[in-house]
Amino acid sequence: MSSLPARLLIANRGEIACRIIRTARRLGIETIAVYSDADRHALHARLADRALRIGPPSARESYLNIEALLQAARISGAEAVHPGYGFLSENAEFAEACTAEGLQFVGPPAAAIRAMGSKSASKRILEEAGVPLTPGYHGDAQDLTRLHAEAERIGYPLLIKASAGGGGKGIRRVDRATDFAAALAACQREANASFADPSVLLERYIIQARHIEIQVFADIHGNAIHLGERDCSIQRRHQKVLEEAPAPGMTSLRRDAMGQAAVNAARRVGYVGAGTVEFIVEPDGTFYFMEMNTRLQVEHPVTEMITGIDLVEWQLRIAAGEPLPVSQDEVRLTGHAIELRLYAEDPSRGFLPSPGRVRLWHPPQAAGLRIDAGIESGDEITGFYDAMIAKLIVHGDDREQALARLRRALREVFLVGPRNNLEFLARLIDTRSVTESRLDTHLIEREHDYLMADAPPLEATLWLAAVASLLLHEATSHPTLLPSPWASRDGFRIAGRYRRRLTLEAGTERRDINIEYAASEWCVTLDRAYVVQAQQLDTHRIALCVDGISQPAFVHLELPVVHVRTSGRQVAVGIIDPHQPGDAHDGPDESLRAPMPGRVVFVNVRAGDRVKRGAALLAIEAMKMEHVVCAPADGVVEAIHVTEGAQVAEAIALVDFVAD
Repeated sequence: MSSLPARLLIANRGEIACRIIRTARRLGIETIAVYSDADRHALHARLADRALRIGPPSARESYLNIEALLQAARISGAEAVHPGYGFLSENAEFAEACTAEGLQFVGPPAAAIRAMGSKSASKRILEEAGVPLTPGYHGDAQDLTRLHAEAERIGYPLLIKASAGGGGKGIRRVDRATDFAAALAACQREANASFADPSVLLERYIIQARHIEIQVFADIHGNAIHLGERDCSIQRRHQKVLEEAPAPGMTSLRRDAMGQAAVNAARRVGYVGAGTVEFIVEPDGTFYFMEMNTRLQVEHPVTEMITGIDLVEWQLRIAAGEPLPVSQDEVRLTGHAIELRLYAEDPSRGFLPSPGRVRLWHPPQAAGLRIDAGIESGDEITGFYDAMIAKLIVHGDDREQALARLRRALREVFLVGPRNNLEFLARLIDTRSVTESRLDTHLIEREHDYLMADAPPLEATLWLAAVASLLLHEATSHPTLLPSPWASRDGFRIAGRYRRRLTLEAGTERRDINIEYAASEWCVTLDRAYVVQAQQLDTHRIALCVDGISQPAFVHLELPVVHVRTSGRQVAVGIIDPHQPGDAHDGPDESLRAPMPGRVVFVNVRAGDRVKRGAALLAIEAMKMEHVVCAPADGVVEAIHVTEGAQVAEAIALVDFVAD
């Protein structure tokens, strides 16, 4: 029997690299991180015992560069390589190269990756084994004419999916034949950028489907088991948002049937290690094989929470030649676990990626809560990679308790920096569809009006917390050298109490506030007079007392802005000088601007072109996602300010456009 490696190279970055480091350290394994120039100061590079540079920011030149990773293994003396998820985790050539170097590859054999890592190849194999498949096309012919003909045969709506894809990348839904060619081209570009393979397959789009996956494990001794299922139906842009285990409404009979199908699929290809077999499930319970991910899944923590098993430890032990530690009959599922993915993205703008610096990250602490993160305060969410900030995972005795714990955790997350989906997630778990377990892949669309509703006006508590934070800061920022009645902060003045007027602004709301200072409190007039007291609990937390009612508030000052989170809501409150003139505006801006920082992947038009409303003018790629900038109306392209391949900043003018 082989032994665990003494030194492990982690061929990945971010949250999953940090996750692997934690288990490796517990097992006494030395960890080697790799980083690109964009990740020079990233958390995973700081946590590891050693970190090596592997190339420029582009994934192709760093995390997808097999030779650079092998060279890092040689230099560091690594004995094993863990690929994490994404990047090269499902790349058969990388697995073969590691084996040829004498390295343990913490994953399945290259042959199994090749068989199941390609969605098209896996469907052909399992079709022969009698596993039910979603109607579609998964052949080798990839020319537009053949694919268009197959699409007509399948019927619309359908999905175009990257054969080598994962993580929601390289997927497009097509509802009309006229949209097929453009969607295919976009899907192929995204697949090539993310996986270095532009090949695609086509699938019939099943309405009201659930996405349920089975976690499997197999060893080199012929043992294979499953660890139950995860429901991953709640998605946006074909990327998972919330995952839970067990799947609500799952019966023992159906779990056994799906689990056995997944184990049979693993055995069919001689699988070893951790893998996930994903199924599309119709409302009547009919399930179809969708794909197999030959790696650890992003959502693996929910399985760990209900089984008590460290899946990364199992991966390492199985790669070292050890047998599975339990049989199928010994697997026990206890309680309920839910995971939410916190992303640097803007739900109000179609979930566009929103890279930027995390100026403050204050994770919550609560019963049954686990947080897997790849960032700390001060770290950068770059535009080169995935937009994930952290994963919040909770465990409860049942689903209701898990949801309650998740609500509490979300109320106590304090994040200052890039736009993010925190408020969206808080609304999501309160939708009737989630609380009543009416789950399918259309849930976010079905609950759109509630999820995207305009925020209500700010409660007085938020304004008062901002004022209290500012006043506490002022009271402690200017200590006096000598005792003096004139320096007293109790508000005493010969002519009466000290009074002050502030103008505060948050979003489109602006409020004038009057403050009267007293010895141990303030009288703050907003819509009425409030008696306000505050005590600093720690760097980013105050105890706020309004009219005798106390509650905690999270605060972060970046004057002239105060970031406040209380009562489950977060705002940035600006301190405005009411006498300061507003910015002059020369007239209407007729430029179409970059919705996010990124790289221009194509430009479809030239200056002087007349276009129809909705025409694709150009596209920007960021965080492995492609956003197409379309004509807002019929009109004329007057000027183009960017070229293909150019890096652009957010809000920079791309095209001057004049509507008819």
